[in-house]
Amino acid sequence: MDNRAIGVFDSGVGGLTVLKEIKKVLPNENYIYIGDTASFPYGSKSKQTIIELSKKHIQKLISLDVKMIVIACGTATSQALDEVKKIFDIPILGIINPTIEYLKKENLKRIGVIATTGTIRSKGWQNSLQREINDVTVFSKACPLLAPMAEEGWTENEIANLTIKEYLKDIKDIDALILGCTHYPLFEKLIKNELGDNTEIVNTGKMVANEIKKYIKQNNLQNAIEKNLTEIYLTDTECNFIQVAQKILNLENINIKKIE
Repeated sequence: MDNRAIGVFDSGVGGLTVLKEIKKVLPNENYIYIGDTASFPYGSKSKQTIIELSKKHIQKLISLDVKMIVIACGTATSQALDEVKKIFDIPILGIINPTIEYLKKENLKRIGVIATTGTIRSKGWQNSLQREINDVTVFSKACPLLAPMAEEGWTENEIANLTIKEYLKDIKDIDALILGCTHYPLFEKLIKNELGDNTEIVNTGKMVANEIKKYIKQNNLQNAIEKNLTEIYLTDTECNFIQVAQKILNLENINIKKIE
């Protein structure tokens, strides 16, 4: 047993879509979430900058005595995960590998990926898919406007609808679409309306949640004390985070702490 919290970080509010899914399958765990709202967005930053930011958040979470860390960010996973796993002696999980394993098991061959510009540029999803799934065809599309819109809470209005239509107009006849940025599940309804019922929308948070549940059980790391605490830290509190977070986590009151 291990009563320490699970640490989660993202560039902003998007990682809460991952935290939401983890809390569904592990409701008795404690969580510490860092949203790097001062450095948002990550998608336009260099790989080295993403690595340095990720290292800082991991160091902070380790100082807060977490038992494992989830990089709930597509950009940070694709560009920093391999590097930080070499540096830190703590279990660190990103959003790519658990999702690839699911797609491999389901034998899906025509796969679309939408993500930030940095993630698509890194070819993290494309390389992993082609390495792990035989005869896969990957359709990648950078959608840089979606994460900022999600941070503003613009996920169901006409602007969001038109933006989704524009980004997805060339992605047709696919088996599955990976939401390669953790902000994008907030647009899932609009995306599904655009692509239809024959395309599976892959929410990476669900894949990560199942992987964490398995890891916690296999390593006997379950929380034995029923506190169920969720602490949220932001690097900048002058933002729209709280309103969007309340909607994602279905909470009326969220206590936010500021960190450097």
